[in-house]
Amino acid sequence: MLKTAVVLLNLGGPDSLEAVQPFLENLFNDPDIFKLPFQKKFAKYISKKRAPKVKKEYELIGGKSPINEWTEKQRSMLESKLHNPGKDVDPSQKRRIDVFIAMRYWKPLTKETVAKTEKENYDKIILLPLYPHYSVSTTGSSFNEWKRFYKGDDSKLIYIKSYQTHPLYLKAINERIDESLLRFPENVRSEVQLVFSAHGTPVSYVKKGDPYNHQIKETIAGVMRLRNNPHEHHLCFQSKVGPAKWLEPSTATMIEELASKGKKHLLLIPISFVSDHIETSFELDIEYRHVADKVGIENYIVMKGLNDSQLFVDALYELVTERLN
Repeated sequence: MLKTAVVLLNLGGPDSLEAVQPFLENLFNDPDIFKLPFQKKFAKYISKKRAPKVKKEYELIGGKSPINEWTEKQRSMLESKLHNPGKDVDPSQKRRIDVFIAMRYWKPLTKETVAKTEKENYDKIILLPLYPHYSVSTTGSSFNEWKRFYKGDDSKLIYIKSYQTHPLYLKAINERIDESLLRFPENVRSEVQLVFSAHGTPVSYVKKGDPYNHQIKETIAGVMRLRNNPHEHHLCFQSKVGPAKWLEPSTATMIEELASKGKKHLLLIPISFVSDHIETSFELDIEYRHVADKVGIENYIVMKGLNDSQLFVDALYELVTERLN
């Protein structure tokens, strides 16, 4: 029987407060994001300096990142669906498919998952990022990390680079939007502003040809086509780090601008994430909520991540089976 490994690539997050500093050190040690002399020393220094502040943020969301549990849930749901594909599958085409997780900055680390797949000698290894939009700093970094440790036959590897307009992915987002709109008072639902907040990147990435920004816009256009444009919508960017110029407008600026125009009911949609973590649970739901309160936003609701969305897992299933067929 043929054996295939599906590897879900994700960022990872600290699973305890003690893990915050080493997690940050792994992040700042990424050569695809920070190209610096004496990088290991820099990573250790800056992670120790930032850890106390970041620990306080994690304390406010339960003392750890929820991304690990949600990624495991997605892994389990996908593996279950791949193991039970339905009666219409030709028995001669059935194969053993195992689903793994490879986190970029925390456990299970990529090198650990590489070792597992090489030990089992799979005939195909599908690298499936849980980043729907390609960027050199996310999918590109995860692919490069895999290549650093993988010593097997490159012809076995199947790379899925992006799926920003996959119909089931777009439907999954819309399902979450519909659920979230029900949390607003009925009399203001037609006035709700859909605020798509994406993780930002430096403008220099765009100038070098990084497709992330364009793909984010493709996703939003696809979502709004399905909705037949019943609500006003906006795109903004969060999580800026460092002095370099990043994509704009920032999420905080967008909240302030909408308030100044008399828009008082906002649904924040974390568009570049497929599970809740520090950027949604703290940054959007706590930090920017303070901004919204200051400028008089009456209803400020953050859409929950795709997390355990069956539609999203169905999208992942189609992405895998299309490559195998």
